[in-house]
Amino acid sequence: MTHPPQQRTPKRYLDPKVDLAFKRVFGEHANLLKSFLNALLPLPADGLIDSLEYLTPEQAPQIPGLSKFSIVDVKCTDQQGRIFIVEMQMMWSASFEQRMVFGASQAYVKQLKAGQRYSELRPVYALAIINSIFLPQQRDFYHHYKIVNIEQPQQTLKGLEFVFIELPKFTPEDRAEKRLQTLWLRFLREVGAEPAQIIDSALTDEHDIAEALHLVEQSAFSEAELDGYHIALDRARIEISVLADAKAEGKAEGKAEGKAEGKAEGMVEGERAKARTIAAALL
Repeated sequence: MTHPPQQRTPKRYLDPKVDLAFKRVFGEHANLLKSFLNALLPLPADGLIDSLEYLTPEQAPQIPGLSKFSIVDVKCTDQQGRIFIVEMQMMWSASFEQRMVFGASQAYVKQLKAGQRYSELRPVYALAIINSIFLPQQRDFYHHYKIVNIEQPQQTLKGLEFVFIELPKFTPEDRAEKRLQTLWLRFLREVGAEPAQIIDSALTDEHDIAEALHLVEQSAFSEAELDGYHIALDRARIEISVLADAKAEGKAEGKAEGKAEGKAEGMVEGERAKARTIAAALL
């Protein structure tokens, strides 16, 4: 007698992009953060992260002016002394790039203590995952920046590197060399998108992703934590709505001002043309 295949019961997951869930996964489990960084950062094959140590808040470089409801920070150092800064930004702002450069530069500068040599400085990598599109004219979702010689791009100044990822642009690709990167980005983009969902076996079959999924199950959080999660989620949504409304109003005002300026310029040009006609007749 054969039995029909059992249906998997959908589970409820928190959105791992929101502060509480993101920090539960990447701020408390160094093994998952190591897997995440090795998959997403442009590290050489012989320079992958072996072990991580979280920086304390006193050691961690601060990036001022950022809403605590829109961004989460994880900062750590590895066995080589390299520093990694991870930011999960729910929405894009015009000054975000500059703030990332500022924060990474502070982390680089603050390494040196009195009496230390510049040769002791270790590289700083800043990774920003943005849950919005900030370069609509480009198809790529992965943007890697470093200091290069303009004439000879293969010549670089080591010290600071930045990776910005536009999460909404990401689509899964069947590339073996990018498999783990694809799975981690799918984890961030897809998990928590529905009230209850059955997760693709491609995610659950990967050990690190499966562990991360278990950590963001709704049942793993207390009632107080869930209340805080929903408050943070609501505030992030409000911020996004406010920015969208302000942008729409700005476009409308700009359009109205453009029409008024165009009309005024047209009137002035008309008067100039009339004057030229009269001058020509007099001549």
